[in-house]
Amino acid sequence: MSDLTKTLVIIPARAGSKRIAGKNRKELKGKPLIAYSIEYAQKHINADIIISSDDPLIHPIAESYGVSVLNRDASLAQDTSLTIDVLKDVIEQQSKEYENVVLLQPTSPLRPIGLFEKAWKAYQKSNENGLLTVTKNDKKLGTVSAEVYTPTTYTFGQRSQDLEDLFYENGLLYILPTSLISKGVLLGEKPLAIEVSHPFASVDIDTELDWDWAELILEKYK
Repeated sequence: MSDLTKTLVIIPARAGSKRIAGKNRKELKGKPLIAYSIEYAQKHINADIIISSDDPLIHPIAESYGVSVLNRDASLAQDTSLTIDVLKDVIEQQSKEYENVVLLQPTSPLRPIGLFEKAWKAYQKSNENGLLTVTKNDKKLGTVSAEVYTPTTYTFGQRSQDLEDLFYENGLLYILPTSLISKGVLLGEKPLAIEVSHPFASVDIDTELDWDWAELILEKYK
């Protein structure tokens, strides 16, 4: 049985963002983007919270919410840096021993009410391989090589409703055992999956268009 008192919420927020300058601290409908993840953790997850960042301007935001920031080395703040390496770095620098990590990515600021509670309940049953949130794919996908298109998830003429059930990581929430993270592994071979079909799942901010979409969703769902 996992214990929230031995769980650490990690919010990674590096400074570099080529498409949206200062993305993690830019205001989305009146508050910094990262604040949505901080507030979600404080409201729904009764656990320690820490932000990993190389951005000094994140500090005053975190301080205003009463959250600590762990300064991230520049080597872990590159475009090619892996999330698992960032998490491992945070865990290794903690004086307290944690059994679980909840990963909240700032670029997925909107999470349905009850999502963590549902995920945590499922995680209690089998937590060796971790847990992630997914969304069902409803697109016909294929590859393009030398301007030639080849369908991969369907055959030409196949109805959309007859597609095989396939899912993608939506990035809303991950719950991970620190035992895996310490080995440099993000998820095990058979991680648990929580399906999210809510429109919030489509909000993953990487471009200005994604930002506009997030604002429209916030307007609609308040």
